[in-house]
Amino acid sequence: MDELERLGNDLLAFYMAANRLYTSAARGRAPAWVLTCLEQGKPERVRELGRLRRYRSALPVMIRPDLMALDGGGFMATELDAVPGGFGVLGAISRAYQDLGFTLVGGDDGMVRGLAAALRGAASVDDPSVALVVADESEDYRPEMDWAATALREAGLPTRQIHPRDLRLQDEALEMRNCHGWEPVNLVYRFLELHDLPNIPKIDLVIYAMKHRLATVTAPFKSYLEEKLLFYLFHHPELDEFWRGALGKDTQARLQRMLPPTWLLDPQPIPPTAAVDPPLMAGKRRIRHWDDLRGLSQRERRLVLKPSGFSELAWGSRGVTIGHDVNQDVWNQAVDNALASFETTPYILQQFHQSRRVRVSYYDVEFDAVHPMTGRARLSPYYMVVDGTTRLCGVLVTVVPAANKVIHGTSESVMMPAMVSNDAEI
Repeated sequence: MDELERLGNDLLAFYMAANRLYTSAARGRAPAWVLTCLEQGKPERVRELGRLRRYRSALPVMIRPDLMALDGGGFMATELDAVPGGFGVLGAISRAYQDLGFTLVGGDDGMVRGLAAALRGAASVDDPSVALVVADESEDYRPEMDWAATALREAGLPTRQIHPRDLRLQDEALEMRNCHGWEPVNLVYRFLELHDLPNIPKIDLVIYAMKHRLATVTAPFKSYLEEKLLFYLFHHPELDEFWRGALGKDTQARLQRMLPPTWLLDPQPIPPTAAVDPPLMAGKRRIRHWDDLRGLSQRERRLVLKPSGFSELAWGSRGVTIGHDVNQDVWNQAVDNALASFETTPYILQQFHQSRRVRVSYYDVEFDAVHPMTGRARLSPYYMVVDGTTRLCGVLVTVVPAANKVIHGTSESVMMPAMVSNDAEI
């Protein structure tokens, strides 16, 4: 429990440092290749939004890592999400477990109370009116966002879940439609993907309102904070001194244990005197050039290939290839595709980490029975940023059948909130 509590502020420090790294690179005070990595494949409008001076220090108000609980103890993060879904689901099922007498991580109604505090803190007015704006691409999340909006209203924060088309500008004010007419919007919670901006109706109004300080938008329009290749930059030897200075030695060391080594598949030729660094091992084989990835045996392919971000393939495990879960032809094609896509959609590579086995019971609605299941678990703690620090407001535990290689986006899973046991362990 203590480790998870501390992780929130470590990740907030990581986002602050990543934001500083990008800003420094944009000003020419950090290596130019850092800027190239973080802006690769992005249109000028997205780059311009990420560099708005008045929002230079803005960070997400919600941070959610996806953690694997390892057999040897400790956690390994597969990714970070600055615009996560699932908080409505966790809030709803947490209430059900609370009603049954369970003591949950985050406390009673922790998700709703924490989110309300974070949104109030992010707004530029004392009593903000909040719009949870859900785009078409995120349609599957609309029911849980509707639940979250209702729960926030009950907690005293005027909030509605709306489609972007239900926004308008009226007399230099951003407004949203309700069942009775229109009401002002002071804060927009952005539940939409930045790669999808050209397809989102009324997005120009949101951007206008943000630029003219008519409304605050969170998470900020900073695509570089939504890139999985931030892990690559974190472990890059040339940036070690930067991270140590920005984070401090202790925080850097903790994050090095938590954030997996990551490699960016850049197709530029590697000179004969150079090699992939930090070292990448495939089984007992040292990968010195990306061509070495082709033709690996299944045992050597315990690797994960996935798009870094800014793509419709970068969420829900859509673009993920698990090396030892596919045949050699599929793996070779995935490697070729990743290298060919570098200029538009950079791909990253990580070693495959499997979470430890756990036993859970679940209710089968069809047969009206409770069944046991052995599976593998992912922990998704939700941290809300309030007054410059983080609050652990709840942990969503997802367990999938043990044979599944991928947890995120799997159709068969058991989901539950984490509780606090008598010995203070989750």
